[in-house]
Amino acid sequence: MERNRRSLAVVVLVSMLGFTGCGGSDDDPPRLHIEVVGTRPHDPRAFTEGLEVDGNVLYEGTGMPGASDVRATDLTTGNELARTALPAPYFGEGVTKAGATLWQLTWQNRVAIARDPATLAERGKASYDGEGWGLCTRAGNLVMSNGTDTLTFRDPVTFATTGTVTLTSRNRAKLNELDCAADGSVYANSYPTDEILRIDPETGRVLAIIDARGLLPATVRAGTDVLNGIAQLPGTDHFLVTGKYWPTIFEVRFVPD
Repeated sequence: MERNRRSLAVVVLVSMLGFTGCGGSDDDPPRLHIEVVGTRPHDPRAFTEGLEVDGNVLYEGTGMPGASDVRATDLTTGNELARTALPAPYFGEGVTKAGATLWQLTWQNRVAIARDPATLAERGKASYDGEGWGLCTRAGNLVMSNGTDTLTFRDPVTFATTGTVTLTSRNRAKLNELDCAADGSVYANSYPTDEILRIDPETGRVLAIIDARGLLPATVRAGTDVLNGIAQLPGTDHFLVTGKYWPTIFEVRFVPD
């Protein structure tokens, strides 16, 4: 009888553990949709790889060999403040401002370029392994994506790796452009979908999935490429989102379904 009681206890415990490990918010994060609150014109020739808002300046990095550049625009007027082209064969990717440096990634060239935030002039270069996709700055550190489900943390001065975190759910996601939000979370475009993931960078947990379908009319969307580019407007819960070759930047909020 005692042996039977112990066997029953083990079965119950295993069942409880199995139930706890199934389902839950890690595997079924809440879904949000986009509420458009405004629009701004966007260069339809820009193969957008990164957006970043710093104060009243909007930085954008673009891709494609021979057509890659980084540009700074006045957020209020839309006037261009500076622009610097990347010579071929460099393929530009994400950008972020960290302290007194604007970092720009390249895709498969394995080079990050340190720039002056005002003039966009090159100050130096740093090398890294693998591909460069998205980049943002959180708590004084850089957060970088490489087209996988892993985020890499880097020193904002040397660009050396300081750690990594891998998504604990949706492990097939290809994290692209990143935005380090004011609340400490990281928003990531999930390539090549119309979804944006909100991620806890401490744990890799996906906190929310944002459905960004339908921003462009179907007739316009057909002549563009994927959704890519996200940047929070400081002091608000609004974000700017756009895509590669999109003619519009949308100012949006993320709201429950």
